[in-house]
Amino acid sequence: MSAVAASVLDAAIDWQLCLGSGEASTEQRHEFALWIAAHPEHARVWQQLNGLDQHFAAAAAAPVRQALLRRPRRRPGATALSLVLGGALLLGVLAQQRPLSDYLADEMTARGEQREVLLADRSQVRLNSASALDIDFSDTERVLHLRSGEILVQTAPGDSRPFVVVTAQGRLRALGTRFLVRREGESTRLTVLKSAVAARPLEGTQEHIIPAGQQVLMQRQRLAANQPAAAAADAWSHGMLVVENQRLGDLLATLGEYRSGYLGVDPAIADLRISGSFPLHNPDQALAALPPSVPVRIERLGTWWARVLPAEK
Repeated sequence: MSAVAASVLDAAIDWQLCLGSGEASTEQRHEFALWIAAHPEHARVWQQLNGLDQHFAAAAAAPVRQALLRRPRRRPGATALSLVLGGALLLGVLAQQRPLSDYLADEMTARGEQREVLLADRSQVRLNSASALDIDFSDTERVLHLRSGEILVQTAPGDSRPFVVVTAQGRLRALGTRFLVRREGESTRLTVLKSAVAARPLEGTQEHIIPAGQQVLMQRQRLAANQPAAAAADAWSHGMLVVENQRLGDLLATLGEYRSGYLGVDPAIADLRISGSFPLHNPDQALAALPPSVPVRIERLGTWWARVLPAEK
């Protein structure tokens, strides 16, 4: 990560506190938009900082804001220390947004990015947004370690070595197949699109065969009951998100995985249900498609901050 100017970091923190307080005026919001647009570094630093409010509970965040508001103005001799502290803060924010170990992975995608990887055995792996993957092929087996995010795997025929995807929750052994693996907090979701996959939790002793058209949630100690695979579960690999009767809050959480900056929703409308198809490579276009379907409006500040609110009556 390149160095950040101390003055820019200070300004970004001040804007974070101002906008996060809930008391920002219309004039202040306009000034913030002008500040973001003034220089690419402003947008870069803001993107790294804007996740703070999503990761601190309100009770904990308030004292943090107050402490930062009371911080003394920088003395000239404190510049080096400030830059060190600023770098540590940014690392902390990055760690909140995704594990720092992701940056050491063999393959990694940024937010909003997808990537196709052709493996040495001619198998194909597509990484979804914000995903990290290690590749470990040996003489005895082919292993993918999914650190975070989601992958679509299409195994190639003609190789007798076992093909295994490993996560913190267990092992998934392909049985000549096409399947999805997604990390979801302390669980791993397997969706089998073709053939079958043998799943074994980390602390389990037996494999369970999951057939095509089924999905299962795997935790370290157990597998949940099989469920039908979601309709168009792999639509993201074609740049689309397809949902049926989904909570608006869940839809926006998914769209937020493909959009740089902050995307929030008013709790009053988070439980509204919605169905449809949305373009993942243009999340703002997807947001613009919401008002005709549900009674909402989109509030924006520049290109980095957006919030979905109840429609005005």
